[in-house]
Amino acid sequence: MIGKIKRFNFKSLLILNTFALLVTSYFFNNYIFIGIYTLFFFISLFATKNGLKIIKKLNLRQNIRTEGPAKHFKKSETPTMGGIFMIIPFLIFLLMITIKLGSLNLFLLLLTVFGFFITGFLDDYLSIKNKKNTGLKTKEKFIMQSVISISFILLAYEKNLINPFITVSDSWGVNMNIFILPISFLILVGMSNSVNLTDGLDGLAAGCSGIVFYGLGTEILIKEQQELFIFSILCYSMSGICLGFLRYNSFPAKIFMGDTGSLSIGAIMGSIALLTNSVFTLSIFSGIFIIESLSVMIQVGFFKITKKLFHRGKRIFLMAPLHHHFELKGVKEQKIVENFWKINILLVILGIVLKINL
Repeated sequence: MIGKIKRFNFKSLLILNTFALLVTSYFFNNYIFIGIYTLFFFISLFATKNGLKIIKKLNLRQNIRTEGPAKHFKKSETPTMGGIFMIIPFLIFLLMITIKLGSLNLFLLLLTVFGFFITGFLDDYLSIKNKKNTGLKTKEKFIMQSVISISFILLAYEKNLINPFITVSDSWGVNMNIFILPISFLILVGMSNSVNLTDGLDGLAAGCSGIVFYGLGTEILIKEQQELFIFSILCYSMSGICLGFLRYNSFPAKIFMGDTGSLSIGAIMGSIALLTNSVFTLSIFSGIFIIESLSVMIQVGFFKITKKLFHRGKRIFLMAPLHHHFELKGVKEQKIVENFWKINILLVILGIVLKINL
């Protein structure tokens, strides 16, 4: 009788992602990619392990929202704000590169990520201080995200760092003209909030982010534009950081990234995609984040419309975001995360294949 097949867990994802980086390094005949990825994996591993001790001493514990699945209440004592140990190493690395290269687009990226990092940090801090699952009010958070995003977009657009011609392939694309401005806003704020919404199960957002950053870094390399080379390095460093953090964030999670991590991760994805004209492929790679976000919008919209029409709101999903729907259907948390990771891997393969063949 054939034994049970091992689950697709943290180790499986780490092996697969590392193998993919090795293949990429071999294909492009440059092993700096696997080197950077490995370096930041261990930096993240070390920072999270030791940061976890600090967070426990400071008693920075997660507050679980009352309207969420009942089984999540047992996670209320889990340390949070682990995103500090993910984003600070990235910001230091980005600062060093920015100073060395004196690049405007890297400087704008640095300011933008730092802005979202502060927004997430304040949200987490106030949530812990108030002992509620809400820190900043929704309007306050959106205003902060908007100010940061609009500043980045206008400065980048003025300096021709954002291309209004969204490329689908080397031979085809769409010229958005001035409409690239609202599209850029939607991408930056949308990605930030989408990763944040996805961060509801142990290891879900961190694992998917590690996969997406690998895909984004590889897609940028395929462009064969020397000036964009550094953005691949940044993506691979974030892929390593996410998987290093995942070691302590996978089920059962010993630490959560909080908004400090999720808002920043989404901002990094969105801003790099805009600066490298990788919007089309990012929309494929980040399909899990987009679907999670859409499930919330569909749920809220349908509830409001049916309440107006029938004086009683109805729901499409048992609960949104989508991962909670599957939880309430009785699917185990580990299985949901595992399947979402697998789908995300397929989406990255699809995006890269389309990039090569279109």
